[in-house]
Parts: sequence; C-alpha cells; structure tokens
Amino acid sequence: MRFLITGGLGFIGSHLTESLIKKNHEVMILTKSFSKKNNIRNSSKKIKIKKIDVTKYMPVFNIMKKYKPDVVIHLAGNTSHSKSFENPIADLDSNTKSTINLLEIIRKLKLKTKFILGSTFIVIGKPSKLPVNEKTETNPTTIYGANRLTSETYCKIYHKVYGIKTNIFRLTNSFGPREQTIPNKNAVNFLIYSAYKDHKISIFNQGEFFRDFIYIDDVITAINLIIKKGKSGELYWISSGKKIWFKKFAILLKKYTKCKVKFVKSPNYTKKVDVGNFVVNNSKLRRLGWKQKFSFEEGIKKTLDFFKTEF
Repeated sequence: MRFLITGGLGFIGSHLTESLIKKNHEVMILTKSFSKKNNIRNSSKKIKIKKIDVTKYMPVFNIMKKYKPDVVIHLAGNTSHSKSFENPIADLDSNTKSTINLLEIIRKLKLKTKFILGSTFIVIGKPSKLPVNEKTETNPTTIYGANRLTSETYCKIYHKVYGIKTNIFRLTNSFGPREQTIPNKNAVNFLIYSAYKDHKISIFNQGEFFRDFIYIDDVITAINLIIKKGKSGELYWISSGKKIWFKKFAILLKKYTKCKVKFVKSPNYTKKVDVGNFVVNNSKLRRLGWKQKFSFEEGIKKTLDFFKTEF
C-alpha cells in the first residue's frame, strides 16, 4: 500500500513509518522541517520525504495528485497547549486548516484514500465521569484541544457528506524513545529524561492524581490495527486503560535513577486547564484485536535505555 504521513519525522510518525517500511509498504512523509530527520536514520533510504507545510493548499494538492496515496495519516500539528495560547492563530492553521486542506484535496481529486487523524485526550477537557469512552462529552479547556476537536468534526462531516473513509484515534499520555524532552511538549518524557540526568524532578500535588499512560510500541500496533480493521467513520481511543498514579511514577523513577523528587503546588495556569484524573475504557480498540504488550514500568526502562544510547 501507498502511505502518506504528515509529521512523519516526529515521535509517533517516525515509529509508525518504520513499522510500515518493515511490512514493505511505500511511505512518503510530508514535513515542514528536516530537524528531526535523525529519527528515521535507520530506514531513510526507503522513504520519500517532501518538505511541505501542510497548511499550504496547492503544494499538498500537487503532491497528492501525483502520489495518489491509499492511506493518509495526519499527525502534523502543534501539540503544546501552552503554545496554543501564545499564538492561537498559528495553532488554528496547524491543527484545523491542515486537516480540512487534506480532506478537501481527497474530495476534489476523488481519491479512494483512507484518511486517519491523530487526535488527543485533551479534547475531552475535565471529564465528569471516569472511565472516558468514545461517547464521553467533549469540553476542551485549551485552544489546542478546541482546534483538535474541530479537526475531528471535519472528519465526521467529510465521511457523512462525501463518503470519505475516515478514522480518528485519540491518544492518552504516550511516551518512549524519540519524543522531545521539554516540559511543555510531553511531561512524561521530560520527567523520565530529567530523572535519567539525575536532576530533581517536580511533581504536582503530592502525586495524588492519575493518568492513562501508553508506551509508543503499543501505540504503533494500535494504529496499524486501525488502518487494517478500523470501521470507516469511527473514533477509537488508544490507551492502556489503566490508572497510573503520579506518586507511583515518582517511585519508579527513583527506583531506576538517582533522581530526587520534589512535590510542588500546581501553578494557576495548570489549575485552569488541566484535565485532572484521566483513564479510558479502551474496549472498542480491544475488540479489534489489540492487546497491550508493555507495562508502564517496562516502558520507563526501555525509554531510559534509549537515553543511555542517545545522550
């Protein structure tokens, strides 16, 4: 099959690209920067890479007209909720305009392309009931979350009105090798990296809150399953389905590193936008045949092993 992946040099995109190449699929990556090209260094010779901003309609149109992908996986976009407040117009372009560009191109070219959107648990906001599932009410607390939710809505509309085969997957807190280690990008990877460097790590509210963590390898098997078996027009949660308390996270980091843990109060900004406790009922994904392979602790160990070889 012929795949086109936006944001294919990033954390999820690079791992997904590698898995598709191993299955002898043809892959083209659209990226606005080559800064993360090292992420695919082991398979770059087998991949076509085009430097294109997916918010620009005509360059993407021309590529898709020529390439005619069987599957488009849209992963490009800003993923920082704090940056979405700093520059909301840029976030709108990155997280909504890019999506409707791709869907409209598929429609205008009359391609028989399956479109898969990568989305986020942030679209839910602060859930009133746990566990969350595909029918849970959405009430995002950030501009980033609102724009991602809009992109999800575009997918539903283009499926219902134009018959385009779309799927959406929402990710909980994913982590692992190649994710950035900066606090406003992925707090989980940042904490693991800081612990690896033997820094003092800060965790809010005595660690008395929980999230649903999932290791990158399990994310990739889930996406591949959605590509193969996902019902057109449907949304799927990708998660472990397990509660992990941050106080347990702190204990595991102390177990495998020499870090020190400092418990601090949540900043005012965090209190306003944080989703709080979060766990997902992922039974819809499991009905496709998905099974979690890596526990949270195993994921931490594998991520630390990666840091030992890369840093």
